[in-house]
Amino acid sequence: MTVVLERTAAVTPPAAAPPRPARLSLTPKTALAGQLDGAWWPRSRDLTAELPALVAALAEPWGRITRVTVNPTRWPVIPHTVPVVGHTVHVGWFTEQDPDKLILLSYTVGRWDLLVVPPETGPAAAARLLAAASVPGSVLTAGALIAAEAVIGRLPELRNREDAWESEGGAHTSDIGSLARLPVGPLSVGAWW
Repeated sequence: MTVVLERTAAVTPPAAAPPRPARLSLTPKTALAGQLDGAWWPRSRDLTAELPALVAALAEPWGRITRVTVNPTRWPVIPHTVPVVGHTVHVGWFTEQDPDKLILLSYTVGRWDLLVVPPETGPAAAARLLAAASVPGSVLTAGALIAAEAVIGRLPELRNREDAWESEGGAHTSDIGSLARLPVGPLSVGAWW
């Protein structure tokens, strides 16, 4: 009896793309304690794909991250654990937590709160948010920064509509700019407008 074996070349899977670094901005170490310790701009809402790069980026300055908490309103799937290089990170969720904040915990080092810049945010807005969340001693919360950016993002559009209205001969008073146009000065001795 003769057996014929066909040899096929081993198929090697294509090399996986190297992980992209986390887009991150951290508050400098100072004595000023603020609401946030920095900001993170993930590329997607997939915690399993995004957390390994974040944890790796924070390993040197903050030590070994062991737990992460999020608000489920911003993350469609929340895994119980995420494997990272050398260990596993446990993920929890709390509906009471600010939806725009990520909390990182380490058994030995402490806790850090990061603003999560929405993945769909444009580069200019993301840069403003990353910078604002990294100001030492800031009293602004993650939700307040996101709300402020939403207003800032609309300002050029509102200004353009107001300028067009006034250039056509109309007069318009809006919340934006109307206070800046009021004259400031004394009405009489000791009284201010």
